Amino acid sequence: MRELGKKKGWSQAKEGARVETRRRRPARSRPVHRTRLSPLVQEDKITFEMSLDDDINKEEMLDVFRFDPDYEANERTWKEIKKEILGESGSEADDESGSDEEEESDEEEGRQEGGAVGMPGGNQVQVVYDMTEQDLVNLKRTIYLTIMSSAGFEEATHKLMKLDLKNGQEMELCLMLVECCSQEKTYLKYYGFIACRICLLNRVYQDAFEEVFKEQYSTIHRLETNKLRNVAKIFAHLLYSDSLPWTVFECIHLNEEDTTSSSRIFIKILCQELSEQLGLAKLKERFSDPYMEQAFAGLFPTHDPRATRFAINFFVSIGLGGLTDGLRTHLKNYQKRLVEEAQAAALRQAEESSDSDSSSSSSSSSSSSSSSSSSSDSSSTSSSSSSSTSSSSSSESESD
Repeated sequence: MRELGKKKGWSQAKEGARVETRRRRPARSRPVHRTRLSPLVQEDKITFEMSLDDDINKEEMLDVFRFDPDYEANERTWKEIKKEILGESGSEADDESGSDEEEESDEEEGRQEGGAVGMPGGNQVQVVYDMTEQDLVNLKRTIYLTIMSSAGFEEATHKLMKLDLKNGQEMELCLMLVECCSQEKTYLKYYGFIACRICLLNRVYQDAFEEVFKEQYSTIHRLETNKLRNVAKIFAHLLYSDSLPWTVFECIHLNEEDTTSSSRIFIKILCQELSEQLGLAKLKERFSDPYMEQAFAGLFPTHDPRATRFAINFFVSIGLGGLTDGLRTHLKNYQKRLVEEAQAAALRQAEESSDSDSSSSSSSSSSSSSSSSSSSDSSSTSSSSSSSTSSSSSSESESD
């Protein structure tokens, strides 16, 4: 495989040298007509004239491939016809030999001018990989100097868009913007305008800033309070200008277990900046969007009453209690539902106990009724027997 790669690299190098040699060759060395070609005489030209009204047979069936069982025989026939028409038996051989000679001459010129075109004449090209990431360091330096030396955000954006960034280096540009913004003593909208403009110019930077937001939030505890404030404000700038999709909030889970003091400060500054720029009513409307409910499920939790109370207390403490109306309604309904479920359970238990009492009383009443019926039967039997004995005694006395 290594030898194959070497041969492939050498063939590509030769092709590049050949193209470069042709480009450098002066125009006077390129004739209009090649010497081995003879132009067609004007009298031999046949002009085909046709009218728009003519019925032209386009022969569309020729566009469909059909298998030829006598392919070789037909090819030989066509070659004979070609020789008769052209009158040259070795035209193809001459063309092939001419092209081979041209390639050989180009290769020879490439070897002679190997130093001029930057290709070694006969030596193998060795590719060197820089593992020190010096290119990345140089790129960050260029981005930093471009941002700091520009007179305005439009000039900075224009220069940054002119940078020759490779695929995947857009992330470095976004990281450098956030890093430069965090180094300032106070937040400068200059960085927010640059970030907003490049996101609107290219969707790739928008996706890159989404990843930067998630990365910065996951490592927000490493930043000082001043840097944290600047980072939160530049992301708020991107959000209220709609340069960054609001789906980035799905990485935020506002509860006591998943947040730290740094992350709560970040959320506080972010939401306060959004409220200041959009207004509380507009911000509440954005957070109440039913299509974005899944993205805001972590910021306004409803799956756990403890997390719901924590979120309500958090927003009330930062002066944005108006955002928690939905959470308050959900919590009230949840508590009401708990009370109703408890009452239903108590009622169900009472019904079950009453049913058991009634069944026991009915069984006791049935047993008492059966005993009374048996006693009545016995009394009737005794009365009938006494009556029968009295009747028999009376009959005996009459007979006497």
